[in-house]
Amino acid sequence: MGTNEDRDRDAIGGLSSLDDPVRRRLYDYVRTCDEAVSREDAAKAAGISRTLAAYHLDKLAEAGLLTVGYARAAGRGGPGAGRPAKRYTRTDQELSVSVPPRDYGLLAGVLAEAVAADDSGAVREAVAAAAHAAGRSAGGEDLTAALRGCGYEPATTAGGSIDLRNCPFHRLAREHTELVCWLNLHLVRGVLEAGGHQPGRAVLAPRPGRCCVIVDPPEQEPEATAARRPHRGGP
Repeated sequence: MGTNEDRDRDAIGGLSSLDDPVRRRLYDYVRTCDEAVSREDAAKAAGISRTLAAYHLDKLAEAGLLTVGYARAAGRGGPGAGRPAKRYTRTDQELSVSVPPRDYGLLAGVLAEAVAADDSGAVREAVAAAAHAAGRSAGGEDLTAALRGCGYEPATTAGGSIDLRNCPFHRLAREHTELVCWLNLHLVRGVLEAGGHQPGRAVLAPRPGRCCVIVDPPEQEPEATAARRPHRGGP
């Protein structure tokens, strides 16, 4: 584990890669895709040549912002299929810089440990109330924009639900999953309430690579939806 200075130096190098508008477009495209992205698809999305896309994608990978894998195109396999092509996905690595050095992750971990040590549950309920209030403060008429402002990267699915692609508290969630899921649930419900939506549309649905909360379509009864949804952990 490196020092804060080492981490800041690495983060500055990674974040500076996004200062280039072409790389930023490529990164934004890759991070919104559920599947690994080919150079051809990335080039088309960014409106540039495949050669230029390959160069910038590899630079983003060198900076730790993308992960590189290899796979053949769907439906192609066996002799004569050619070599697997490079494909890119967003990495889980978090990059942040604080000048002068600050360690809010350490503070969050200490507070999470304090919540876990409270057997009465009073602190946990206070966290829920504070998260709900924070959600109400961040909410507004544009639900998607409000959720995006909280760091959730919302995407509407074909069924009308809102999938939250990113957990804003991912690093803390690794060690304090139940608490972070509880916080996310009440934060999102506060955002919904502020926009005039049913808070109960936000339900727990833990999935790999996603926030533990999903927002159901408005026409569904939240109680019935929650009862039907398989529960796989969390509070």
